[in-house]
Amino acid sequence: MDAQEVVFTQQIIGLSEIEYSLLISLTGLGSVLGAILLSVFSNQFSIRNMISIGIIMTAVGYVIYAFSWSFSSIVVGFLILGFFLVFLNAGIMTFYQNNVPVDIMGRVTSIFQFIQSTLQVLFILAIGITADILSLRITIVILALVMFLSSCLFVIAVLKKNKKVYY
Repeated sequence: MDAQEVVFTQQIIGLSEIEYSLLISLTGLGSVLGAILLSVFSNQFSIRNMISIGIIMTAVGYVIYAFSWSFSSIVVGFLILGFFLVFLNAGIMTFYQNNVPVDIMGRVTSIFQFIQSTLQVLFILAIGITADILSLRITIVILALVMFLSSCLFVIAVLKKNKKVYY
């Protein structure tokens, strides 16, 4: 959805370039606030909680973004997105560092980034085609809802007792 973000905010929501720039800055402010909170209370959050809270609330931010109709409503979504991406990224990176041996970490990272880049290109093409067939608003809404449902399923898997050993 990030690839369609500028088009969505400017053509569907009607934001100007200045408003879009401010929106991105406010997302950064959300990230800074999330980082401050996480650094102060890092001992209170387990890796599982950081990942779970981060992924669910990031998806909530995207859902708010998808259903936005004005600058103020999209700001709420992007503040939530920026704030909780910090939790998600910190949790994922800590999980990765704890579970991938250092001697193969570079190779695993390279393979993962290659797969991620390939999938990203394919998803961008699919989203662009879908947005042409349906509409950009409907495409973004569907993707945000799928993201939210997928996040819920992921959190259920992460929080299973038999997975605790990995976190």
